[in-house]
This record gives sequence, C-alpha cells and structure tokens, in this order.
Amino acid sequence: MFPFENIIHVDKDSKTAVYKQIAFSLISAIRNGTLKAGAPLPGSRELAKAVGVHRKTVIAAYEELNAQDWITIIPRKHVLVSERIPLLAPQKWNAPAVSTPYGNKLLLPFKRVEEIIKECDEPTLSELIIDDGHPDVRLSPIDELLKTYRSYTSKKHSIKNAHIGAAQGTVKLREELAHYLAETRGLNVSGQNLLITHGAQMSIYLAAQLLLDKDNHIVVGKPNYPVANQTFAETGANLLEVNVDENGLDTDALEALCQKKKINAVYVIPHHHYPTTVTLSVERRMKLLELSVQHSFVLIEDDYDYDYHYTSSPYLPLASSGHNGNVLYIGSFSKILDPSLRIGFMVAPQNFIEQCVALRKLIDVGGDGYMQNALAALIKNGELKRHLKKAKKIYYQRRDFLNALLKDKLGAYVYFTLPSGGMAIWVKVLPEYPVGRLEENPRLQMLRADREQNAFRFGFASMNESELEQAVSVLQYSFESMHKT
Repeated sequence: MFPFENIIHVDKDSKTAVYKQIAFSLISAIRNGTLKAGAPLPGSRELAKAVGVHRKTVIAAYEELNAQDWITIIPRKHVLVSERIPLLAPQKWNAPAVSTPYGNKLLLPFKRVEEIIKECDEPTLSELIIDDGHPDVRLSPIDELLKTYRSYTSKKHSIKNAHIGAAQGTVKLREELAHYLAETRGLNVSGQNLLITHGAQMSIYLAAQLLLDKDNHIVVGKPNYPVANQTFAETGANLLEVNVDENGLDTDALEALCQKKKINAVYVIPHHHYPTTVTLSVERRMKLLELSVQHSFVLIEDDYDYDYHYTSSPYLPLASSGHNGNVLYIGSFSKILDPSLRIGFMVAPQNFIEQCVALRKLIDVGGDGYMQNALAALIKNGELKRHLKKAKKIYYQRRDFLNALLKDKLGAYVYFTLPSGGMAIWVKVLPEYPVGRLEENPRLQMLRADREQNAFRFGFASMNESELEQAVSVLQYSFESMHKT
C-alpha cells in the first residue's frame, strides 16, 4: 500500500481542524499527480493508524472529500480517487506540497488604486484609539435590532419580503426612512427617491461614477474628506479645491471658479465639515444653492452626522430647500448605531436613483434585507428617536468634558474651536510639535491625523470620561517629551 503517512501532514497545534488537514493533503496529492484517478485509498481504520489520529477524524476527512467529488466511497467495500480527476504528471511523493496556487504578485498588468487611508486589518496593540468621530456602540440599541433581525429570519412572510427590491433597498425601510426624513429634516420625498447603500461611501461612489467623467470638474473643500477626494479623482475628473474657513466652504471663491470653468459638481459637508467640524453659514448656504441653479452644477450634500447638535437646533439640509432637483443628499446610520453597521442612504430624483440601482447591480445585487427591515422597525417603534435623545445628552457632556481637559492639560500645545455638534473636535497643534511625532507613541493610535495641517480629529463620542482622561494623559506625556527634546 502507498505510504500515506508520508503525504499526509498533520499539525495538531494548527488552528485548522485535523480532518481538514488530512483532506487538504490528499487533495494536494491528487492535484500533483501522486494519486491518480481511480487509485484505491486505505480504509478509515487503516489510514487512522498510519497517520496517528482517531478513526472518526479520517471518516470526517473522507466525507469532506466525497462531498467535493475528489473521491468515491462505496460503502463497506472501498474508497477510490474519483474517476473524474484529470491525469496529471506524477511528482515525487515526498516533494513539498504547494499550499496555494497564488503568490504575492499578479505579473500581468492591472489598474492600481492608491490607498490614501490605510486601515490595519490586525488587532491593534495600542492601549488607546482616538477615532475620528464614532458613536459609542455600548449605548446603541443593537440588542433590540438583532432581536428583531432574528425574528424576521424565522417568519415566512419576512423571509419573502427580505429579498424584494434589495438593489434599491427594502420597501419597508425606504417607506419608514421617507417619513423619518420628512419629520427630522424637512425632506418631502417618497420611497422612489431613496437608495439604501452599504454606508455613505457607496452613495458617494455611485454618484461620482454617474456624474463625472474625464475633463469634468468637481469642487471640494480644503481640507476635505480624503476618501471622497480619491473617489472623485478615480473618475478622471479634475479636482478643484476651495478653502474652508470658520464659516464653511468659501462660496465667493467658488463663484470665481464658476466664472472661469464649467463646474459639474460640488461636494459639500454643511454640518460639521470633515475634518474641521465647522458648520456652513446661512448666507453661504443660500449662495451655494443660487450658484447651483445659476451655473447648473449638482450639489453632493454629505450629511453624515446631522443628528448630533447640542446647543441649538441644526439647520435644515440644503436638500430641503428649493433646488430644482440639483441636490443629492447622502446620510448614514453608521454614525448613529455602529460603524460596522453599513447602512447608508441617498436621496435624489427618481431617474437618478434608477441609474444608481442599475450601476450598483454590477457589483452588488443588494443589501441585507433582514437588517434593513429590522432597522425599519427600530424607526417605526420610536426606538431610534429614544436612542438619539439619550446619546445626544451623553455626547454633549463628553464634548464639554473633553473641552475642559484639552484646555487644562494641553492648552500649551494645542488650540481648537469647540464645535456646536458632531462627535469630534478638530485639534490644531502648535508648529513646534509635529503631529507625526504623536503618531509614534505605541500606546496610542490616532485614526485621523493630518500632517499637512498639523492637526488631528479627537473623537469624543465613543469614549467615557475615564477613557477621555486616559487619552489626554497619554497625549500630555507625548507633548511633554517633545518639549524636553
């Protein structure tokens, strides 16, 4: 009998189940021609003894191989390599097995996309993370959401409805969202004007792909949300930057640009501009809408954290004003509930939504219908409003607590303007203290530091007072260390 103990490699310390290791070893031997089509395999008892494992482990491996058609099992008789396996040139039985046919590089040409914001796909070793404005998941009604989600997966009518209109978003969520936006933002829309996406970023991408092309011009703020900038640049369009000051996007500078070039679109974040957190003034809002109509460009309004205002009621969105359908309104539930809950939305004229759906289908046939309908129930039963009321109160307290900490502990190193809402403070660092040095501290990870502006976003919503104190303490230590050198 063939020396199977030499071709089957078992590592009992591996995270891969032993039966799978046996199956992978036999597949490798079949692939490289060591085991030919129709070749007999030992019985489960015999192979278990040769490899040094329990017989049930071998049985599980054989069942796995049989399910994948690598082998044929004839009960109480024998096990054979499947006849459907192509004949391959034999190799040495003790040659090292190739674990994967993929190397690190595709040698043929392909398009490259620069990754502006690199995300770590491994658990961070840092003690603290200063995010760029995330909600505190510990406060979110996730349990209620998941409870409803699970109930929908066990009901016949819910299972059927979860797959209807998935590319645009479930009817339930679009209907509830239309009511919610009318009540909270003054948007008079129907479900046909809504597209449910995997977060606001998908909405930005779809809008960019449909609106922009080579030689088109899009205006963005400076500084701006870098991923949006990259999304627009990938279309081949020309990116024109307009300064953002304490009153938001400079509309006078925008008007001057409009007189020189044909502007196709303007991307704007009226509430709590990213990253600087400033709010677009009433005068500039009115002028921006006038310019949109006068020069026939589309306004892409990103309103990612509209729900969080603390000292006054928020301005209504640009999309709630008269704009002849020129405004595409983008929002997200990720900033309300959980960054991992990728549900965003776009509001636009129906013909544009239809084209977004058609484009979306090329890469993604639809979202999670169960989750969308569960979110619709959360909105309908008032749970979302109750959560926002509680969260706003807590985030307001945390903003003021961080404000006092920064002034008391870091006043000699930083300066900032306290935002009227949102979930982060844009902290500017004095020139003699490079923000890049702060990023070198292994105890702290900063998700949004801007070396050109020598500033960083300090997300306060996701941290309680003890965590805020700890983060500021680590920053204070870093600043003091730099001061000594």
